[in-house]
Amino acid sequence: MPGPLLELSHVSKRFGSIVALDDVSLEVARGETVVVLGASGSGKSSLCRIIPRLEVPDSGTVSLSGQPIPLEGKGLYRARSEMGFVFQAFNLFEHLAARDNVALALRHVAGLSAREARERADIELMRVGLGGRESAFPAQLSGGQQQRVAIARALALRPKLLIFDEPTSALDPAMVSEVLEVMVQLASRGTTMLVVTHEMGFARSAADRIVFMDAGRIVEDAPPTEFFTRPRSLRAQAFLAHAHSRTPVQPTDREDRP
Repeated sequence: MPGPLLELSHVSKRFGSIVALDDVSLEVARGETVVVLGASGSGKSSLCRIIPRLEVPDSGTVSLSGQPIPLEGKGLYRARSEMGFVFQAFNLFEHLAARDNVALALRHVAGLSAREARERADIELMRVGLGGRESAFPAQLSGGQQQRVAIARALALRPKLLIFDEPTSALDPAMVSEVLEVMVQLASRGTTMLVVTHEMGFARSAADRIVFMDAGRIVEDAPPTEFFTRPRSLRAQAFLAHAHSRTPVQPTDREDRP
């Protein structure tokens, strides 16, 4: 029985007097979509940044495929190359077309030739619904399209794990659904994903597990149906009541999808 793809064991992180993560342990299995929920300041983004060592934990270990992720050197570079990241900011190069934004890492990280990189970039852009926009520059794309280019860029390196940190929070409401649709498709294909989001509909329809954080700790870890219908903690109950008052939760659970 293979172990988890990603494992955090007793990870803690402080920024001065602020406790960002407090003895966090978490496993993500291969092919699993884990959605992380919580109020602002609960530690969700710190969790995402600790995994690729964008922040160094004060204590605890982070492992990928059973191997601890080093703090520096070639081992860290290798581990990062096996993870894809999609953040709030699109971080696209404005002077490069969509195809070239995706192909850049393929050439410099994966070592593909220029032709191979362009061909794979076109395939990934097609996968995220941007076929025909390969030559468009970021300024010619909507926010939702730019974020889909960022997803294509992450997918192009064929990572073992995709990490999303609030990928729709910088988008206008009209553009959110096009990005979530791509993410739902990835989840349905068994892509391993750790997703920090405030989109309750996506969490309920696409997640295998919901992890709820508060004050730097994991308070609940449960299947979506259980979390959304029978949250155990008062903090989760209050969070869901507030979320329901702002945005209706989609009624479709993942197990009901064809």
